[in-house]
Amino acid sequence: MIKFSAFADEVSTDFREQLRFLQSQQVPYIELRFVNKKNSLDLTKEELAEAKMLLDDHGIKVSAIASPIGKVKIDEPFGPHFDRYKHAVDLAHYFNTSLIRVFSYYAPSSGEAVENFRTEVMERMAQKAAYLNGSNIIMVHENESHIYGHSAENCADIMKTVNSPNLKLAYDPANFVWGDNITDNVDRCWPLMQPYVVHVHIKDWKLGSKDIGAMPGEGDGQIDALLKALADMHYDGFLTMEPHMNAGGQFGGETTPEQYAGAIAKTRALCKKYCLI
Repeated sequence: MIKFSAFADEVSTDFREQLRFLQSQQVPYIELRFVNKKNSLDLTKEELAEAKMLLDDHGIKVSAIASPIGKVKIDEPFGPHFDRYKHAVDLAHYFNTSLIRVFSYYAPSSGEAVENFRTEVMERMAQKAAYLNGSNIIMVHENESHIYGHSAENCADIMKTVNSPNLKLAYDPANFVWGDNITDNVDRCWPLMQPYVVHVHIKDWKLGSKDIGAMPGEGDGQIDALLKALADMHYDGFLTMEPHMNAGGQFGGETTPEQYAGAIAKTRALCKKYCLI
């Protein structure tokens, strides 16, 4: 059976309100990204302790550290970024989750093809994976527009090249629609990525929409077909809601409580259709 989680920072910047919303929707997990307008990687020790206390008080667990690791240009110095990554690993231990979301770097300039920097990408991904050797922490790489892993082919390339049990994939169907105009991702992308997928984001998108997502199942992200595919593989990981129904951007999105509740209800109905819950 799948486990429901959510990027609750789309509903409110206030962390307590995020947790109250999840309680109201009976969503037991949160994808930890922004806490009171600060990325979780930037929280002080005192702020981390308060966040952990609030999570415990509300009975909410962390599905993954939704880090921005890898959302930088490939020619930026690796040392400081690697230190930030190590902090993300510490946070995963601190919040008792085994998953850290990561990305695979932008080209130095918008006019360059990120594929030209494949060697550097693989070296950095391999170093991060090696840091996890012997631990239960898994980096989940999300397909995202403009990074090396923007395509299913490149995501599979990363998995095969690094070949680490500590590096797997997070699958986001809407990003294929928004970034590469793909409206049949379950046919074209899923078969290449499925062997490595351990985490799934539920975000739908209509082709041509620049910054507003669609109700799950009503866009071009093939959410219904994806859930059927998950049922067929007996997927028992997280479905993390990230609807972006008011706005969406490089580092987050906005969704009203009413929209978010509707997206959760629609997704639950589709999950019941395929006996995922």
